[in-house]
Amino acid sequence: MSDKSYRKELITCLGMPIDENPTVIAMDAAFKQLGLDYIYNGALVAPENLSHAIKGLKALNILGSNVTVPHKISVMAHLDEIDPDAALIGAVNTIYRKDGKLCGANTDGKGFVRSMNQANLVIEGKHFVILGTGGAGKAVAVELALAKAGTITLVNRTLSKAQALAAVIEANTATQCTAVEWRGPYVVAPEADFLINCTDIGLYPDANIPNIDYDCLQEHLVVCDVIPNPPKTQFLKMGEKKGCQIFDGLSMLVNQGIIALHLWTGLEADVEPMKNALQLEFQED
Repeated sequence: MSDKSYRKELITCLGMPIDENPTVIAMDAAFKQLGLDYIYNGALVAPENLSHAIKGLKALNILGSNVTVPHKISVMAHLDEIDPDAALIGAVNTIYRKDGKLCGANTDGKGFVRSMNQANLVIEGKHFVILGTGGAGKAVAVELALAKAGTITLVNRTLSKAQALAAVIEANTATQCTAVEWRGPYVVAPEADFLINCTDIGLYPDANIPNIDYDCLQEHLVVCDVIPNPPKTQFLKMGEKKGCQIFDGLSMLVNQGIIALHLWTGLEADVEPMKNALQLEFQED
């Protein structure tokens, strides 16, 4: 009888909705590049079934999982351990196994910081303006602060949420952080070095742009978007028209996946195969 194993390692993503999640495209490319005969698949999990899904991960010996809306916060109560930076962010997007335990990590902000490092963009001491303090905004703000950003300005429609995040950042890092209520077109201060859209405004098929004063954008400003689809959003195009350097969200999506894959397997995937697969999927020119 053959010694060959017919069991394939399974990695999943828990969410609702889930069909539109493009992570499977990047992961399939990474598995192929690394020679892993793994399966990545989305699991449609309603909020009332989340605890059962987490128990299922353990019972079925599933290698790991991503977590997407609406479970990134509520899943924390069902895990054995939470990484310190994920605890600061207050959300988990990756579940991995360690010593028989299910642990929670947040790779979103880490993916953004790694992408900046790959692009030789300096973080330390710089002034960042972040639009939106939802899940992506929290993750990006915390990881930038941990990477020694000088100043962070959080711009949000609900001021109290931005204030709460600013308090966490100032209490746990050396970064100065202020909160601003987003009313009308936001005017970006001339001393800002980076402007980051962390809202979902502009996510395909939405072609809208965040409500800011685009005439105030300075040429030295780096305009960033965490949205991966389309890679060049209308927001980035507006920044480009003003002579700003632009930085898209596709690299962040790839790098957060690479970090998650390392947590699951201990292996390091290459950026290019994953990025190329997503560009093809999003039909980027």
